[in-house]
Amino acid sequence: MDTSRPEPRLSALYQELILDHYRRPRNKGVLEQPTHTIALNNPLCGDEITLYLDVADGVVSDVRIAAQGCSISQAAASMMTQIVKEKRLVDALALADRMSAMMHGDESAATDKALGDLRALAGVAKFPIRVKCALLPWNALKDAVKS
Repeated sequence: MDTSRPEPRLSALYQELILDHYRRPRNKGVLEQPTHTIALNNPLCGDEITLYLDVADGVVSDVRIAAQGCSISQAAASMMTQIVKEKRLVDALALADRMSAMMHGDESAATDKALGDLRALAGVAKFPIRVKCALLPWNALKDAVKS
């Protein structure tokens, strides 16, 4: 059995999940007084994201995104906000590293339950030009906490 591709039903479910996050992004908007803010773009695709974080006592207490771009970047941003909200910052950054590993073809990351719905984006790894789209919000997270 070829395990390199998800079965058709799973693939369709993943595609629907990505489209749902693109059409109805979660945590969209602006935080009034964030502790961290950063704006990044992907000039190859035209993706833009502004990430607003409220970090208190080492925990991401709130997160919002203001973004526009392709379905992959928008879905990845929406999914990211859901998974990092109320997580310890160190754990959110570990998820960023796992997401990066998955986008660069690490099969163990693609099956890591810690990534939750983000695993729906594993197929993006087969399209190198789109990897930057999927990683844009995660790069924003890493850059925001560095500044």
